[in-house]
Amino acid sequence: MKTSHFLIAATACGMLMTGCGKTTEKKESQEQTDSKTDKGTELMSNYTSFKLTTDLSHLSEDQKSMVGLLIEASQIMDDLFWKQAYPGDKTKLLNGIQDANLKSYAQINYGPWDRINNNEPFINGVGEKPKTANFYPTNITKEEFEALDNNEKTSLYTVLRRDEQGKLKVIPYSEAYKDELSKAASLLEEAAKLAKDEGFKQYLTLRAEALMSNDYYNSDIAWMDMKDNMIDLVYGPIENYEDKLYGYKASFEAYVLIKDMEWSEKLAKYAQFLPELQEGLPVPDNYKQEKPGTDSQLNAYDVVFYAGDCNAGSKTIAINLPNDERVQLKKGSRRLQLKNAMRAKFDKILVPISDVLIDPSQKQHITFDAFFANTMFHEVAHGLGIKNTISGKGTVRDALKDTYSALEEGKADILGLYMVKKLHEKGEIDGDMKDYYTTFMAGIFRSVRFGAASAHGAANMIRFNFFQSYGAFEKTPEGKYKVNYDKMEEAMNALSEKILILQGDGDYEGVNKLVSEMGNISADLQADLNKLGEAGIPVDVVFEQGKSALNI
Repeated sequence: MKTSHFLIAATACGMLMTGCGKTTEKKESQEQTDSKTDKGTELMSNYTSFKLTTDLSHLSEDQKSMVGLLIEASQIMDDLFWKQAYPGDKTKLLNGIQDANLKSYAQINYGPWDRINNNEPFINGVGEKPKTANFYPTNITKEEFEALDNNEKTSLYTVLRRDEQGKLKVIPYSEAYKDELSKAASLLEEAAKLAKDEGFKQYLTLRAEALMSNDYYNSDIAWMDMKDNMIDLVYGPIENYEDKLYGYKASFEAYVLIKDMEWSEKLAKYAQFLPELQEGLPVPDNYKQEKPGTDSQLNAYDVVFYAGDCNAGSKTIAINLPNDERVQLKKGSRRLQLKNAMRAKFDKILVPISDVLIDPSQKQHITFDAFFANTMFHEVAHGLGIKNTISGKGTVRDALKDTYSALEEGKADILGLYMVKKLHEKGEIDGDMKDYYTTFMAGIFRSVRFGAASAHGAANMIRFNFFQSYGAFEKTPEGKYKVNYDKMEEAMNALSEKILILQGDGDYEGVNKLVSEMGNISADLQADLNKLGEAGIPVDVVFEQGKSALNI
């Protein structure tokens, strides 16, 4: 699950898609030229550029060549995500946009809907974004989906289309995207031949096979078994954020990563505390009965290429994978901290936000070490709690459907802070807890700006409103925010318990109720967020990346 993205429940269209969010390409092509240059400039100011690079001097020539092949393979994931996210013709869309800035903004968003502004269309005549994305026909209804007698309809790795008679059919990714995945598999196999680390070689080989078989389990296990590889790759259909209809379908993405061996060694010790932290969760015992896998790993990386889902709109700065509950229970998970991308967001976004909104008496508590720890333990916290409901409703993911991703991100945020507190009490984390609490508070303002269309942004709205109801912070007469540290801990424990119980019960209606009550930006908060835009503080980053950025 990525870090650093409570989805608003489907309302106007309900869970039906009849007539909702259709993309009218004819109208698009006629009206896109109405867009004004100043609009494109204004939208592009939401992002600041950052060059993705790192020191490759310790890599052999074969390893550098392998990195190049992995970047080529990742570009295929980028193209495939466009096909999943946009139910229209990408080329027609981009060619119809005359303004260069607006065209760039469409490329950042993988379509004409603004991902950091609740998926509002920024091209005239497009209409709202369909909750189906391109995983289902845009005119699908809940009734016909439920009536379809096919166990694979809820698979992460299938799309639904209509046959010649207009009836639904289920197509595996390996068939729907056969040409692209065949090419991707060939590139991974070619890279495997250059791999120095045997574990990485095995993973690349099995991942190539998985693209063609639609079965990713063995390659996920192989990825978990790697320990000493200096180069890493996250690759394939992974997260289910883009499917706003049911949350069933996984999107294509890729990260090419260079491991920081020294930082990774420092982080390795924290995984051993997971079982102890699970036992201490502030929730009744039956909601923490599962035992986290003991093979969980914490590692630090410089990321040198993003592609697909992880590159759309707001960018991920830490990763917790695999998502397969079977792998998590058997092996645990790996938490990848993306140091260079994290530093970019801290320096270019979080510090300037703090200058505008955090009380001067607490600004000294905004630190990169606290930002790194809060982000890291967010990913570790995905391994806490339970993956299967205690109410007989199956997995938490299946029971919570389209609300799963947002609630899971909210859990990881709040339990990450809980872990920091507990490890600090044990003397395993240095520094002042005020650093972690204050930086966490500032981080809410950063992520709330991602908007309700982002699981991370909406989760932050709920946390902000929940914390406010507990008096965890106050707003000074000068319009600055000041953390009440004792109340912060109380609110942290209360929200942790609430989320863990909602997950354990598989309480879909309860999650929707929480969203409707807490998942809103007040006029007062919006006015403060507007100050950030007026101060010229970007919402997120875009990357200058690829072989040229690495000089390979």
